Amino acid sequence: MYLYMCAPCLFGTESLVAEELRSFEAKNVSAENGRVFFEGGENVLARANLASRFSERILIVLGRFKAVTFGELFDEVKALNWSDFIGSADAFPVNGHCLNSELHSVPDCQKIIKKAVVESLKEDYGVSWFEETGPVHKIRFSIIKDEVTVMLDTSGTGLHKRGYRPEANEAPIRETLAAALCAFSKLRHYHTLYDPFCGSGTILIEGAMFANNIAPGLNRNFDADRWGLFPESVWKNEIERCRGLEKKEVDFAAFGSDIDPRAVRLTVENAERAGVSGFLRVSRAGIGDFKPLSEKGTLVTNPPYGERMLDIKEAQKLYDIMGGKFTEKHGWSYGIISPDEEFEKCFGRRANRRRKLYNGMIKCQYYMYFS
Repeated sequence: MYLYMCAPCLFGTESLVAEELRSFEAKNVSAENGRVFFEGGENVLARANLASRFSERILIVLGRFKAVTFGELFDEVKALNWSDFIGSADAFPVNGHCLNSELHSVPDCQKIIKKAVVESLKEDYGVSWFEETGPVHKIRFSIIKDEVTVMLDTSGTGLHKRGYRPEANEAPIRETLAAALCAFSKLRHYHTLYDPFCGSGTILIEGAMFANNIAPGLNRNFDADRWGLFPESVWKNEIERCRGLEKKEVDFAAFGSDIDPRAVRLTVENAERAGVSGFLRVSRAGIGDFKPLSEKGTLVTNPPYGERMLDIKEAQKLYDIMGGKFTEKHGWSYGIISPDEEFEKCFGRRANRRRKLYNGMIKCQYYMYFS
């Protein structure tokens, strides 16, 4: 089965997702704001779910069209081939969003799309009632500037849910964002990673998985593997492929610290669940005690800041300390994500490069320093 698909992602990470999908042998990869469209067979769908570090989920695109009235929306949705994917007993909830469009009421659009799908399936299956007791097929839609995209969610739980973090500290960074920070900092399998504000260990764990090419989705399930539409052998083969691509001989190490003993405990536990505890060394320490243990290093961190955990003045005091500790040295790079527009001033020097990213709903900059 050849499929047209979409990978929603955090704003600012589209290039990473596009590059990743091309490495998965996806075809016709095209990036837009907050999502990347691509094509491929069943193997690419499974591969993207299992191995994508930066995508939020993998969706099958059933239709893209213009609609400015509920009548147009109903007719276009009803004409799609729903019975190719949804069985007569399957569940099919609908949700989505609208932006800058004539059709701006999300609840009304949900009702229209649900009704259109029901009418289409009624005709194909010759039944008048759907119990929806079977596998779940989540229908997702977006309406942006009157262009409607109707999709089926193959992932289920978002792909950032790797399965290793059942418990987190206050204001944790999203796993997909942590992986993106490591990628933007060009982390490699022979590097030494540091995070002096490790929290529940997300950056360290994602860094270890990234450096060792460990697929992030190996320890979880996906909605599409319950549908019965794709052979079980497809998923099995892709799991074997992922395991075969893991790096076996590496010189990678990750050092983390946090002033909170609970954070240190969570980091250790989460790393064990992720299967990367052998790469991590974690200790309790404040930023004032930061002292690197290697000649070269790649530091990636998400320090506490005003909108998350500290007031602005406290956060800016931390930035000043960081500026004194993160000195310019050959073989070192520092990546710090922060929403504070005064960060560089408090840190004491301008970044070599900056990237606009979002941590949840908070607009941030990723400040990168390197020699």
